Amino acid sequence: MNEKIAIVGAGLIGRAWAIVFARAGCAVRVFDADAQALAQCQRLLLENIGDLAGHGLITEAPATVLARITPVATLAEALEGAALVQENVRETLEVKRAIFAEMDALAGPDTVLASSTSWLMASEFSEGLPGRHRIMVGHPVNPPYLIPLVEIAPAPWTSTEAVQRAHALYSQAGQSPVLLKKEITGFLLNRIQGAVLNEALNLYADGYASVEDLDKVLKDGLGLRWSFMGPFETIDLNAPEGVVDYAQRYGPTYREVARAQQPNDWDAGVLARVEAERRTDLPATDLAARARWRDNRLMALVAHKRSQAGKSS
Repeated sequence: MNEKIAIVGAGLIGRAWAIVFARAGCAVRVFDADAQALAQCQRLLLENIGDLAGHGLITEAPATVLARITPVATLAEALEGAALVQENVRETLEVKRAIFAEMDALAGPDTVLASSTSWLMASEFSEGLPGRHRIMVGHPVNPPYLIPLVEIAPAPWTSTEAVQRAHALYSQAGQSPVLLKKEITGFLLNRIQGAVLNEALNLYADGYASVEDLDKVLKDGLGLRWSFMGPFETIDLNAPEGVVDYAQRYGPTYREVARAQQPNDWDAGVLARVEAERRTDLPATDLAARARWRDNRLMALVAHKRSQAGKSS
């Protein structure tokens, strides 16, 4: 892959995106208005790239990958000649509108402008811009150099050509893009994740299980299948004759469960109890170390999935 990529915002997500594209062979320029964030960018990137190398997830020396990433002092310098700009600034509508107006004025006419926003829709920050046809959301899962999903969520006026270009660039970089056919708050992943969290909080608040056991339901149950199959493939294989057979067998029960489910208001008292249970299992002083452990377990899982790619059993 031989494209120029601009990363706007040198925080956690911006650095992760830089690794995604540099690993794929792209020349990456990183800009951040915060000089301190930009100054420490290379050191933090080298740590992450070194971890990837340790798990066999990059085939080149870490220094070779890092050399493709260049911090730059101005937004204009970052955007010059870029095929794709991946924005990762603060998650407020005012900030997004301001940065996209500036990027739209600076970027070349064929440059795709994508936001990593988790919740804001592209129509909210691109309406009225001259280049709104090339603006969209490209929402990653943290960290994108380990979890390849990218949700492409165009505005109603985003051109088909820009969407296709973004899809191709993400795919060439080794990501797994999915396309939203129309805008919705939270896109796909956060809505599905939100549904799981909603029910987990309700089950905990109503006294059905502990935090630890509810986590086990995912990590030792559903999560094992979901790490290589989605919900529709799961039910397709869980009845002898596929999806319709599964629905005929279990649909009425699921409908009854759905009718009984209620929105959770994320009550402060319930969350304090969840927090207390988690701190019993993991002191606050160990959170950073556990996060590093999580990332290394993800690396091992990704390496395993790659080793199994193409195998039928």
